[in-house]
Amino acid sequence: MTDTSADAAPGRAAARLHLDVFLTPADLRAGLEADARAGLTATPKWLPPKYFYDERGSRLFEEITRLPEYYPTRTEHAILVASSDEIAAAADAEALLELGSGSSEKTRMLLDAMTRSGGLSAYVPVDVSASALEDAMAGLRRDYPALDLHGAVADFDHHLDRLPAPGRRLVALLGGTLGNYPPERRRVFLGKLAAAMQPGESFLLGIDLVKDPDRLVAAYDDMAGVTAEFNRNVIAVLNRELDGDLLPDDFEHVALWDAEHEWIEMRLRARRPVHATLAALDLTVDLDAGEEIRTEISAKFRRERIEPELTAAGLRPERWWTDPAGDFALALARR
Repeated sequence: MTDTSADAAPGRAAARLHLDVFLTPADLRAGLEADARAGLTATPKWLPPKYFYDERGSRLFEEITRLPEYYPTRTEHAILVASSDEIAAAADAEALLELGSGSSEKTRMLLDAMTRSGGLSAYVPVDVSASALEDAMAGLRRDYPALDLHGAVADFDHHLDRLPAPGRRLVALLGGTLGNYPPERRRVFLGKLAAAMQPGESFLLGIDLVKDPDRLVAAYDDMAGVTAEFNRNVIAVLNRELDGDLLPDDFEHVALWDAEHEWIEMRLRARRPVHATLAALDLTVDLDAGEEIRTEISAKFRRERIEPELTAAGLRPERWWTDPAGDFALALARR
């Protein structure tokens, strides 16, 4: 935990730089071990998508966001460019708290708009990676010297009620992250989020919308094969962290549209029989040829579906912004 002050102009209090640590490397390791054991012994097998994002996986995802097939990132960015001042005015917040902040690049549009509105005093980035937070906060310190920065190394599935509240907050969950939750886990998450918010605080949610299935599948199965490498990177993570001997080339990338649930699934399909070990877990991993490991779901939404879910959690939907094509949306709800 650190607490430092930036240089302040004469007569003005110095802005603060603070980092709370609720999630340690030992916690992350224990979570990986538990998820790998549970998911790789289940029928069918699964792994959570958060394990894509080691250093190489994060670089691959940045590459994915620039691919022609992958519209969500640039579309959400365009909505923020067009509507950030309206969002700031509607939220009427003193602090921006961002769940899964990463590099905080998109967030700068909200920070700028909230600064222009005259109400912003603090930014609270939340991420599982201490190094990512420290790097992002160093850049933000240079560009926003008067802004209090209060980062939190935390897992927002477990630490929502412990996150900083330096004023009335706008809580942001951008990038379609909510789509990684199946319906029951989504209900639980939204309920916990609402319970952790104070009355009058607002929630900004970025969601990908239902559209032509061919476009959706293409966004997760690009012609250049970058998403396939991103998907297989989870095998490299297991090998490195859990002393495994799985071969990434034994798996092919699969992306498909589940019309019943209205979500994309990414899977790793065994090209041949697989017999491997994760020595750190004393675990044998066996797959038949054609057997699959589900590595991600990415639910797509309709306004008439997500707004009742927000309402049921105790969050009152207030505003809705989308792009002209209706590909992506930002929804604002209030506690």
